[in-house]
Amino acid sequence: MKKRWVIPDIHGCVDTLKALIEEQIKPARYDELYFLGDYIDRGPESRAVIDYIRLLQKDEYSVTPLKGNHEDFLVELYDAEMQSKNPWFLRFSDRKKKSWYAIGGKETLKSFGIRNLKEMPPEYIEWMRNLDYYVSLEQFILVHAGLNCNIDDPFTDTRSMLWLRDYQILPEKTGNRKIIHGHVPVNLQFIDLSIKNNIYKFIDLDNGPYMSGKDGYGNLVALELTNMEMVIQDNRDSF
Repeated sequence: MKKRWVIPDIHGCVDTLKALIEEQIKPARYDELYFLGDYIDRGPESRAVIDYIRLLQKDEYSVTPLKGNHEDFLVELYDAEMQSKNPWFLRFSDRKKKSWYAIGGKETLKSFGIRNLKEMPPEYIEWMRNLDYYVSLEQFILVHAGLNCNIDDPFTDTRSMLWLRDYQILPEKTGNRKIIHGHVPVNLQFIDLSIKNNIYKFIDLDNGPYMSGKDGYGNLVALELTNMEMVIQDNRDSF
């Protein structure tokens, strides 16, 4: 039977991701892998995470990577950097750069072996730029952050899909499908509760794999949608 695995925010933890995929999930070619974004920043190996996911795609696994706010932020900053001869874009990129460094941008640059974002290979930028925002399945909507149900069509608000934190879910706006997302790290107990309790209209799978020093956090979690089975991978990366 085909399995459908959902994997949230990885944040440069490539050894953790490989252990999850190769030692625990062990996907067959016909299984489906859905990634919820935030492949970069914070952890040490952002480039390797993207390379690994792209390798799965190249090897013809069924892989659907979604866009996270960290990818969106990097692409926006890259575009501003490339236009930095314009004084307005220069000021804009300087402000964005400081914000990016604060959320792990320096680690991302280091993983690419570069000192300036302009030096990043364009193929990585275009891969991130062209990622999908959400996936609709029979019973679930997969998205990085959430949906803005305060508008008529929440699927038109792509910024909310990347950045939203607190939001109300209206079943009539989601087709009575449960939202599965990442973006906001929560502890393992809450993840388990939201999976097992049908009262919740959402499942937040982000356990903050880079937060290994915090009790209840620091793991990369995967959820199999057929059996609602949760798999937990402890952090294997060195910071």
